[in-house]
Amino acid sequence: MARHGFGKGEYRYFKYPLPDLLGGLRTALWPRLVGIANSWNERMGVDRRYPEAHADFLRQCHDAGQTRPTPLLLQYEAGDFNCLHQDLYGDLAFPLQVAFLLSEPGRDFTGGEFVLTEQRPRMQSRAEVVPLHQGDAVVFAVHNRPVQGTRGAYRVNLRHGVSRLRSGQRHTVGIIFHDAK
Repeated sequence: MARHGFGKGEYRYFKYPLPDLLGGLRTALWPRLVGIANSWNERMGVDRRYPEAHADFLRQCHDAGQTRPTPLLLQYEAGDFNCLHQDLYGDLAFPLQVAFLLSEPGRDFTGGEFVLTEQRPRMQSRAEVVPLHQGDAVVFAVHNRPVQGTRGAYRVNLRHGVSRLRSGQRHTVGIIFHDAK
């Protein structure tokens, strides 16, 4: 991560064919998230609608030149962190992603909290720390999400990261539903 200015730690993207577990998670989670994604786009005035099958969306990604898979494994050690960022890898991006914590806070590591920031128009950014235990997953926005205001829904920009680990090792699997260029 450090050589790219993303923080400190290690990450590795999986290659096709994905391990059965990861490919299966992508396929199984898609139907539970696609309705939310389509609803968000409608509320934000975005014309794109996502197909019912993840394979159909991957075909759209591949037709657009986005052929590299994006599920990844992340490892952090004491002193490591992940800067606030967004996982956008091309013109096509699914608005939700999932992270699974594989390590147990307090036993395997200390610190290393999952952090989200919400950049609201004409307001200060707001941070949210999401407490996770081993095996927990968090579903979060890749880029934008709608927020209901007094004049209707508006778009807020989100970034995510991991705070500095104080001790131990932390492992996470990230499931991103769009492929990269």
